[in-house]
Amino acid sequence: MVTAVNSLKIMDSRTNCTRLIETASKVVLGKEHEIKLALCCLLAEGHLLIEDLPGVGKTTLSHTLAKLLGLDFRRIQFTSDLMPSDILGYSQFDPRTKLLNFQPGPVFTQLILADEINRASPKTQSALLETMEEKQVTVEGKSWPLPSPFFVIATQNPFSQIGTFPLPESQLDRFLMCLQLGYPNAEAERNLLLNTDRSALLELLPVRLNSDELKDAQNEVAQTHVSEALLDYLQAIIRFTREHTGYTTGLSPRAGVALLRASKAWAWLDNRDAVLPEDIQAVLLPVAAHRLRADPTQSREQIIDPILKDVAIPA
Repeated sequence: MVTAVNSLKIMDSRTNCTRLIETASKVVLGKEHEIKLALCCLLAEGHLLIEDLPGVGKTTLSHTLAKLLGLDFRRIQFTSDLMPSDILGYSQFDPRTKLLNFQPGPVFTQLILADEINRASPKTQSALLETMEEKQVTVEGKSWPLPSPFFVIATQNPFSQIGTFPLPESQLDRFLMCLQLGYPNAEAERNLLLNTDRSALLELLPVRLNSDELKDAQNEVAQTHVSEALLDYLQAIIRFTREHTGYTTGLSPRAGVALLRASKAWAWLDNRDAVLPEDIQAVLLPVAAHRLRADPTQSREQIIDPILKDVAIPA
């Protein structure tokens, strides 16, 4: 049973999340929907991939979320010569003690921005993606736990650009969501032109949801009710992607879990304690589009359209 104290606590968490989205929207202009999706991803305890052209605000969005959540933040610029040890850390021999001492890498923080992840070699990409799954680093046979919470926001440029190494399907599946920011609308772009220094705004951002409050919100999200009919709808979507001839690869079991978690977070952000079909539809594109293999000439929206049109919504 939800007590009056718990109800007030949940209300406070939701209010703080609403304020976080409103504040972030003053820095990343014209992208309130994408900001809400990014927060939804973190509330669902997932990692986020942002794929878009350089200069549309990918790094600014990542830095804004870190500031508003009060998280320790580090940015790793991925390049072709970046080595796994540059991310994870390495063992260094101490001649005085004649022992190996572990030197932690930049991955030991709460929020990592893996900038232009597809410019690094597949070996270096894999080193980061393993930490996303295991929440620990293993070097020389010994493991070190990563901080909690631990999130990765990775950015990548379109594959048509020179010097990129596309992430394989198995690694793409590690990201709960993949977003595209796109160009700002005319009003937002005018404001950007008149106020170009976003870094000054970043420094002034208040913490809207600290680490403990974030964990509480994640626990509340996990308890969001899901009916049997809603689970039937979710399974019908997964089955459709595996049987439809337009997809060469359907959604994996991990993708199904990701879709459910994201739907719970979206419902919770919309002040509801139960998931509706509309919540699944709201997060379907960022959760599923990067996981489905279809005609490469299709847009992300075109990939998802058959699901929205042909899978019946439960009455």
